[in-house]
Amino acid sequence: MAIHKIKFFTGRASRYLAEKIVAAYGTTLGECEVVEFSDGEFQPHFIESIRGCTVFIIQSTFPKSDNLMELLMMIDAAKRASAYKVVAVIPYFGWARQDRKDRPRVPITSALVANMLTVAGADRVMTLDLHADQIQGFFDVPVDALYASGIFVPYIKKLGIEDLSIASPDMGGAKRASTYAKLLETPIIISHKERAKANVVGSMTAIGDVEGRNILIVDDMIDTAGTICMAANMLMERGAKSVRAAITHPLLSGKAYERINESALQEVIVTDTIPLNPEKDLHKFTVLSCADIIAECIERVHNYQSISPLFYKS
Repeated sequence: MAIHKIKFFTGRASRYLAEKIVAAYGTTLGECEVVEFSDGEFQPHFIESIRGCTVFIIQSTFPKSDNLMELLMMIDAAKRASAYKVVAVIPYFGWARQDRKDRPRVPITSALVANMLTVAGADRVMTLDLHADQIQGFFDVPVDALYASGIFVPYIKKLGIEDLSIASPDMGGAKRASTYAKLLETPIIISHKERAKANVVGSMTAIGDVEGRNILIVDDMIDTAGTICMAANMLMERGAKSVRAAITHPLLSGKAYERINESALQEVIVTDTIPLNPEKDLHKFTVLSCADIIAECIERVHNYQSISPLFYKS
């Protein structure tokens, strides 16, 4: 068993989730405050001693960028306060779509964020459904990259959907869709899209048998919802019985909520890595918590146990 005392803290944006994680772990959050200055600067402060402790800091880095900055500052503060180890628990790892140089003179921002986390003092990173698995290679510290399949697959099985097929909203998600299709023992459909520009889809078609199938679209994130709504409408036009979606990270920017509610999507299943907007119409949404799987991962890592059992197997 581990000999170092464990303490949990959270940034402001992820307190709702951090409270669930520590409750699943069987403890409470440590005391921390953020002092805000009139010019917009802020300063995190650990109210209690963390000397010699293994400190887990829980914060998703969804917009705005203050959430990332707050996480970096908390890591730095913990190292300067003589924490034994600092683990950044990042349920949603933002900036992950910028994982390659896909045109001239652009940054590889996910690598930059990885470097900033390491320089700040993170000894380890935990996250859920990275946009691309190879992002782990940007880090020089261990990365525990969990998969939401361990959350979604049991729920889908309980629904008992007949004539089920798994679909990817684009070619880039084919590997993820293939994994779900294998776990659920279903056929796979690949949607092929052509983008007019960033966040705007020009046209779309489907590869695979659609007619008479109940289709589940799987993806790691949903931003403007343009792609997934176009895919759902296209699949229904091609003869699908129903279309659902299982999306790990609900960014839902712009008119995403309205697009979903006006689309052919019957249900949108998401995790709580990012909070939904309570002021929007959420009747199509089902939220499954990632707190249990993250809490178990924390326990296993802290006690030097394998996390392999957390990866869902059919």
